[in-house]
Amino acid sequence: MSARDVATWKTITIGTFTDSLALRNELDSRGCSVGGQAAEILARPTFTISSRKTNVELVDLSPAQLGFSSDTVTLADVYARAQQLGFELAAAEVGPQLRLQYFDQPVGEFLVIGMEPIKTWSGEPIILNVANGGAGLILIGQDGRAEADVSVTSRFIFVRSHQPAASREPIGSVAAFLPP
Repeated sequence: MSARDVATWKTITIGTFTDSLALRNELDSRGCSVGGQAAEILARPTFTISSRKTNVELVDLSPAQLGFSSDTVTLADVYARAQQLGFELAAAEVGPQLRLQYFDQPVGEFLVIGMEPIKTWSGEPIILNVANGGAGLILIGQDGRAEADVSVTSRFIFVRSHQPAASREPIGSVAAFLPP
């Protein structure tokens, strides 16, 4: 499997808010709950908002679809396999934007945002999860440590890259052809 074999699940728009406070206020005004860990990382300076409006194509994949067959796999392994297949990690903004742009989420669905973790004030790495646990639409945080175990049936949201595979090659391979 490669990225081109996977259909786009949903296209969302990022860069529609001036800052994270405006984004958080919109979540509140639209009735979307934000869990404690998610609220904490939305308030961190490392949580950034895109300065320009951009459409982002998302894919929805489980570790099992990525080829893992054990019951659980580490977050680092899921990310490595997804990137190896040509998917990109999502910007942190994708989590709250998806929450705002996905109001028909089925009850019982939890979507892990494949993103670089953001550390809480105490240094705990957290990633976001867009969920409908039955009590309403919510954005929650979850363990973002590289060694965190996740179920192979978990559903991850990654971004479809629009770069040709060749342009994602490591820069070092080009350096081999440059004169000394």
